Amino acid sequence: MKSMRNSVQLIGRLGRDPEVKSFSKSKKASFSIATSDNYKNQKGEKVEETQWHNIVIWGKLADVAEKYLKKGNEVMVEGKLVHRVYEAEGEKRYITEVNVNELLMLGSPTKEGDKEQP
Repeated sequence: MKSMRNSVQLIGRLGRDPEVKSFSKSKKASFSIATSDNYKNQKGEKVEETQWHNIVIWGKLADVAEKYLKKGNEVMVEGKLVHRVYEAEGEKRYITEVNVNELLMLGSPTKEGDKEQP
């Protein structure tokens, strides 16, 4: 059984096209995906709750993301949570990302003119 100490699986839609950066020995693709849950509140009204997740993919999977993924595509990602700190404009910033080691493209590609996804 693979380690489950730091493992996350998400199914969601891309909120933007992947941003790709090339380095001397590797490539990095980053984008965000939205996951949504629906429930009824105490008044019986349907409520949709959306969470946004920062996704980072390295190496050959970054090539796949660059070539095939676009805003609105539905994907399943599996990886680990990474928390990091960086400094911007003299302030410490904190970010949580999913470093992906498996990527699955779901559904059919969106067509131009289809309803845009969040």
